[in-house]
Amino acid sequence: MDAICIKDLKKDLKKEMDDSRFEHTLGVMYTCGALAMCYGYDLDKAMLAGLMHDCAKCMPNAKKLKMAEKHHLEITDLERKNPFMLHAKLGAFLARKKYDIEDPEILDAIRWHTTGRPEMTLLDKIVYIADYIEPRRDKAPNLPEIRQLAFQDLDRTLIKILEDTLGYLGDSSEHVDSMTKKTYDYYTRKQ
Repeated sequence: MDAICIKDLKKDLKKEMDDSRFEHTLGVMYTCGALAMCYGYDLDKAMLAGLMHDCAKCMPNAKKLKMAEKHHLEITDLERKNPFMLHAKLGAFLARKKYDIEDPEILDAIRWHTTGRPEMTLLDKIVYIADYIEPRRDKAPNLPEIRQLAFQDLDRTLIKILEDTLGYLGDSSEHVDSMTKKTYDYYTRKQ
């Protein structure tokens, strides 16, 4: 993907998102770029994945559920009760169908940016972490420490974010996607 494509996609997304979501998206895109430079990853791919990570976020929840059903996306019971959680799966679908992004690594990074997954790729980790640490984020605990750690060790950063997320949400299956717990367990065993 070239800079012109990213420029065009920015224009399209600006129309689809509210101002605060668009600003967050730009923050994630640039943070993905910074992490890509730090870890020697393809800058354009990382920035494109960051730009597109929330492309389905501002869609009304009822529409998210209806679209996921229409296109036969897997929907968990938790997602059915909380359709806002579908935005990552739906985002990967829209990135491919609406925005013509075919790179499976980019699509996977969009798909897994909210829960993580065992054996994440470098791009998966970059997008997941950038979404958490981008400059406009200010509510999460331990942000200064996590932001610094992100440029030193992605796996340790991932564990810290997952730990904080699970601590915030609790271990209840009513609030936590099972993949988040699986990801946490995988990376803590790996350390």
